[in-house]
Amino acid sequence: MASAISANRAELLAIATSVATEKMIDKAIVIEAMEEAIQKSARNRYGAENDIRAKLDPRTGDLRLWRVVEVVEEVEDYFKQVDLKAAQKLDANARLGDFIVDPLPPVDLGRIDAQSAKQVIFQKVRDAERDRQYEEFKDRAGEIITGVIKSVEFGHVIVNLGRAEGVIRRDQQIPREAARVGERVRALILKVERQNRGPQIFLSRAHPDFMKKLFAQEVPEIYDSIIEIKAAARDPGSRAKIGVISRDSSIDPVGACVGMKGSRVQAVVQELQGEKIDIIPWSQDTATFVVNALQPATVSRVVIDEEESRIEVVVPDDQLSLAIGRRGQNVRLASALTGSAIDILTEAEASEKRQREFAERSKMFEEELDVDETLSQLLVAEGFTELEEVAYIDLAELASIEGFDEELGEELQSRAQEALERREEAARETRRALGVEDALAEIPHLTEQMLVTLGKAGIKTLDDLADLATDELIARKRVEQRRRESSNAAVKRDGPLLKRDLPQRRERERDDKGGVLGEYGLSEAQGNEIIMAARAHWFEDEAGPASSGEAAHADSSQ
Repeated sequence: MASAISANRAELLAIATSVATEKMIDKAIVIEAMEEAIQKSARNRYGAENDIRAKLDPRTGDLRLWRVVEVVEEVEDYFKQVDLKAAQKLDANARLGDFIVDPLPPVDLGRIDAQSAKQVIFQKVRDAERDRQYEEFKDRAGEIITGVIKSVEFGHVIVNLGRAEGVIRRDQQIPREAARVGERVRALILKVERQNRGPQIFLSRAHPDFMKKLFAQEVPEIYDSIIEIKAAARDPGSRAKIGVISRDSSIDPVGACVGMKGSRVQAVVQELQGEKIDIIPWSQDTATFVVNALQPATVSRVVIDEEESRIEVVVPDDQLSLAIGRRGQNVRLASALTGSAIDILTEAEASEKRQREFAERSKMFEEELDVDETLSQLLVAEGFTELEEVAYIDLAELASIEGFDEELGEELQSRAQEALERREEAARETRRALGVEDALAEIPHLTEQMLVTLGKAGIKTLDDLADLATDELIARKRVEQRRRESSNAAVKRDGPLLKRDLPQRRERERDDKGGVLGEYGLSEAQGNEIIMAARAHWFEDEAGPASSGEAAHADSSQ
């Protein structure tokens, strides 16, 4: 490359063409790099203060070198300025304020200058090559690509993709899969990032989308969008599940994915190093899909909590280990497939849990409403779980319960409201005993029970509350979950009976990670409003002195 600077014009063009072809970049970029290298070397020779330009004709190879100077009346910078008299010797039409060209003779580069020019050209070509690689791959995320394993470094596999290199990081490889240098490998382009050292192409063989793309290659119906893979979950190298649906009622989506004698699915299994794949019919009904996802286990009942995206599945005692799977694999994959957390209970455990909840809620109504055991149990059986539900439900709905009338409904609502007032008063006294300021009680959305919780957490003043972030205040610690159960058979498939109906119970579950008021289910908007209300006095304090000063100024002016 060094010889390129001092070579004749034909050699310059030949070198530019050769480099552009080899690196697969535009020839104009190489010529621009040569011009920049010549300019740098010329500045070293004639002075770095000069504004020197070089131009290499891409057709003839002619090289022109000049410096640009400004025509001024009195010269202050002899490198970049010239007086009018000297300027008119170069250009008879020169006028004050013009910029004119002062031709320079070609430079004969020495060894050091040539090496410097070579570095400039290499850097420019390298940058252009990186830009070309990024532009080529930036929009290809989600595609499957084939390459040759170049090396394995610290457990990461470097793959030669032809015009670029990709990397399969250790966590994106199939466990126990041997990577041998020189072998061909297929992988999913996970993402492409532009970095200083060039574009980084991240590949994956463990991502669920890799399996989905493999099926699209093997199953024409998927490629043609007749069959769609709605969900996929993988335990790479061990087991996977996919949920499929057909847009054509005459085509069985599971059969199409399996293929004749399992040929299609086996092709995918071989690529995934023997990973077992369960192909499951997808259903819009969540409960049905859960039953399908947990096969081969038999499911007795599904309880859905749509608000918290959790599902409780009840199975026969002898099906528990099958539903959970080895090391929890079956339920873990089913959970990932459905997008909801799944809890597995045996029928005995579910029955014991329901009895315990029934007894606890009956006892609460019996004590708080001062009613007999029969009436309290009837309320729980009708789906009431909290005093608030009894106190504020529509009276006609309460009176419509078998054995109730409007008079009894009014009495129950009155007692429920009195019980809530007693709770509120008790909480107020506790809050004051804890030393929580009354000012906190004026903040919207905060109840006395919430203030007690704040006091127990050491948050007793406006400043204490104002110092909290919204997440620290409301991130859920204890959530109330609405469950669905029913005595109506909704789905029957291969024996297991699935039951769903109106909400009948609400269960509190604790998660130790969360905010101070996480158990109360406040929204983010409510949390922000609470925090801003607590900080309001800060802004009033800041505005106060300015307002006083303005008032004093107004008085003095009068």
